Amino acid sequence: MAEHISNILKSHNPSISFEFFPPKSQEASDSLFQTISELMPLKPAYVSVTYGAGGTTSDLTRDLVIKLQKETSLSIVSHLTCVGHTKEEIKSFLKLYQESGIRNILALRGDPPHGQKEFIPIENGFLYASELVGFIKKEFPEMGIGVAGFPEGHPLTANRLFEIEYLKKKVDQGADYICTQLFFDNRDFYDFRERCELAGIKVPIIAGIMPITSRKSINRMAELALGSRFPAKLLKNLSRAVDDSYAENVGIHWATEQVRDLLDQNVAGIHMYTLNKSKATLKIYHALGIESFSNLETI
Repeated sequence: MAEHISNILKSHNPSISFEFFPPKSQEASDSLFQTISELMPLKPAYVSVTYGAGGTTSDLTRDLVIKLQKETSLSIVSHLTCVGHTKEEIKSFLKLYQESGIRNILALRGDPPHGQKEFIPIENGFLYASELVGFIKKEFPEMGIGVAGFPEGHPLTANRLFEIEYLKKKVDQGADYICTQLFFDNRDFYDFRERCELAGIKVPIIAGIMPITSRKSINRMAELALGSRFPAKLLKNLSRAVDDSYAENVGIHWATEQVRDLLDQNVAGIHMYTLNKSKATLKIYHALGIESFSNLETI
């Protein structure tokens, strides 16, 4: 049985973790496992595996996390969303994960299916992530549970006061940690962390970082993280880049400075959104002059 996320985060301070998405072809699968082999020497505390939009890759996610659990020494966190699943289906997923030795879940409401503007739960499903968290805690109390946080504000919650209330409800239902959406200005993260503290949220808050690797990737990031803010200084630096190879250097440098500053401010952990590539993450490690985050525990 894998280690509970609470123990993982206590023993890795700060923690470093990576996020992958399930491949849709054999070629993509080979590429992903090459990326994983390149990143494993960095000794991540855990890795997580996402769902596609609208829960479209739930079967692929399930297959990948079980494969990773069986074939690697990595600690696995599987994403699980409310989208398109009844409570019984969620229960069957969790039972399979439990039997496969997977002990940790990132519980999300999830995005509405394509063409659906608002999230509408299916019959006997969950409307809110807090309900999913409470269900997991009740039915599978040994499972570790993470939830999402939004330093720049949840795109569907205009009232920032309600936003923190909703987050606290997820924590009160049993969440063990918070992993944030990507952001590009650390001041947003620090403000978010302080507002969580004021609301009585005491679980570890992990900072989500996604390095920009091309100008085109900015649009993709804006789609992945609706409402994401790109600081003018970052955009100005990118505008000076001669081509995408230079833009990639700008993006990696920016992300490296984010990580350096977060470490200086005692962040609980860094979650790297890898897009199934190793290059940017490896360059950030090298720029920081460390072999793995486990080295930082003795500094």
